[in-house]
Amino acid sequence: MAANKIKTVTEVVQSIPDGAHVALGGFAINRCNIVVSHELIRQEKMNLTLSQGVVGLDTDLLVGAGLVERCIMGGGSLDRFGPAHCINRAREAQPGWSHDYSSLTICLKYLAGAMGLSFMPTKCLLSSEVLERLEEFAPEDVKGMKCPFTGEEYLLLRALTPDISFVHVQVADREGNAQISGARWENEEQAKAAKRLVVVAEELVPTEYIQRNPERTIIQGHRVEAVIHQQFGAYPTACFEYYDFDADHLRHYVSQAKKAETFPEYVDKYILGTKDHWEYLEKAGGLRRMNLIRAEKLRGY
Repeated sequence: MAANKIKTVTEVVQSIPDGAHVALGGFAINRCNIVVSHELIRQEKMNLTLSQGVVGLDTDLLVGAGLVERCIMGGGSLDRFGPAHCINRAREAQPGWSHDYSSLTICLKYLAGAMGLSFMPTKCLLSSEVLERLEEFAPEDVKGMKCPFTGEEYLLLRALTPDISFVHVQVADREGNAQISGARWENEEQAKAAKRLVVVAEELVPTEYIQRNPERTIIQGHRVEAVIHQQFGAYPTACFEYYDFDADHLRHYVSQAKKAETFPEYVDKYILGTKDHWEYLEKAGGLRRMNLIRAEKLRGY
């Protein structure tokens, strides 16, 4: 009999200890793990190390709420809505708080972890200011070497192996086989590098549906610990083929997040003031609002 890995976000987050290394999929304002970030804030998980290829709204929320002790990232923003203000404040207040890579080298660090290697060699970042900063604040994670075959200079990147990774996907079955439509960024490498893997699915489908197009199955069920089924789980960010971002809500968030003094108002209203994601969606406008951002079948947005 096939395994049923369906769990609630509350159950999964309860299993995460303070101080864990949490990796988040998504990208800026696309497929962000909003339902997970909200629950981490509700449960007040502290001293987290957070890694993400390109940080976005989910990470900005966690940093603003004071849950993140260290951030490992390859840049990021809220796309057309501007910078991630909470992250930028933390970086300015604590030199070395963030370990800043390029998005490619973050992917290479996850790839090393996914392959069971302790490091990945690259020529990226050589002679760059990014490397200078890493050598100052994270010297244990970057090392230079000469190629034993050619004598060329290489940079060794320490592997990233998160304690738990969350990846928001369009569809998954109850066993955890998951498909991602559209851009994937480094999400596949991140998923395979993690010690524990949880997918958040917009839609639950029978395994027979997954088997129709096996080449689209980016995450295989045997890797997955749990499946969280949550429609609009990435709202107000976009989920390709399901819904677009909510520009009005994102502008409202930015207006609150610009100042440390007003950011708690957003958290109190939309996160701590709601018991779960469904109640949050109702407070954000409910079904009428969600229908306004549903994707067109032809374009996916």
